[in-house]
Amino acid sequence: MRVSVFGSTGSIGESTFDLLSRANHDVVALTGGANVARLAQQAIALNAQLAVTAYDHCLPDLRAALSGTGIEAAAGTQALIEAAERPADWVMSAIVGAAGLAPGFRALAQGATLALANKESLVTAGPLLLAQAAKYNARILPVDSEHSAVFQALVGEDMAAVERIVITASGGAFRDWPMSDLAHATVAQASSHPNWDMGQRITIDSASMFNKALEVIETREFFQVDPKMIEVLVHPESMIHALVGFQDGALMAHLGAPDMRHAIGYALNWPQRAPLPVERLDLVKLGQLTFQAPDPGRYPALRLAYEVMEIGGTAGAAFNAAKEIALDGFIAGDVGFLQMAGVVETVLTEMSGRQGLGNAAVTLDNVTQTDTEARALARALISTGRI
Repeated sequence: MRVSVFGSTGSIGESTFDLLSRANHDVVALTGGANVARLAQQAIALNAQLAVTAYDHCLPDLRAALSGTGIEAAAGTQALIEAAERPADWVMSAIVGAAGLAPGFRALAQGATLALANKESLVTAGPLLLAQAAKYNARILPVDSEHSAVFQALVGEDMAAVERIVITASGGAFRDWPMSDLAHATVAQASSHPNWDMGQRITIDSASMFNKALEVIETREFFQVDPKMIEVLVHPESMIHALVGFQDGALMAHLGAPDMRHAIGYALNWPQRAPLPVERLDLVKLGQLTFQAPDPGRYPALRLAYEVMEIGGTAGAAFNAAKEIALDGFIAGDVGFLQMAGVVETVLTEMSGRQGLGNAAVTLDNVTQTDTEARALARALISTGRI
């Protein structure tokens, strides 16, 4: 099988690399960011045809690392697009943020199976991505652990019988903190996840629950359900990734150790299941599973997600863009932990009022324009202290 991995040096990419290194696939392209040493190591280990760094200034280092291997090296946004246009049977979309939309969109035009870990693609342009898949007879398979769990729980089921979908959240680094302490939370504290080993940005998003907010919107897009059917449950052990409730009262739950190779491996081998090098659960040792409702005051991002779905149009693009800039501000020390939600809410309010987000058609141009405007507004709010 011909395989490409976009975002191969991130946490999802590394887990994908681990599985690919145990198999025998024809690796077409690997892409990464500034860590060109690791990108080159991966490309050599998998005998990839092409390695692409997103940054032009990193190209000389990438070329030097690949010298004599016969592996092509390229850099920049256009090179990422061209890599996505190379024929492949299975493409992992694991670039973080809105930057992952265009490569995934182009990969679908090849009729490929798109293993989607880049949740922002569906949040910002869900209808567009789904239409692209239908147009080229391509398939999108979920790689977020929650959506993979829902997908697996629905095998052989009738969507008309589904009553609710419950996605779980660990609660992040601050789930047990007093609310009074959150205003003073540091980047280092927010970057330590209690259960998962992930990159800094997604770990902070887990602490603020913005990650889960994106996943709520993604659930609506993936499974085309009424937002009222989507629930979030705080589950500190992170062993149940999602549950599907049916009209007869039954709940189908997907359990597994917190290891992204579960979902990646399922998408890689679908529709079959293959042996995976993951921990097997010892339920006796685990002892108990606990749950609690998310505190709206602690996690305002969840409320904003439902407001975004109600607005419709390109509101998802504005939401994600503002979230990314607010996160940049927090990491840079310009925004407090609790202020991030304020930035996003203000952007949504102001752009809904003057731009008509809900009436905007979800086209690539409109999504890009909304993304640009939302980022500019969020930066202005932060720089002027209007948050």
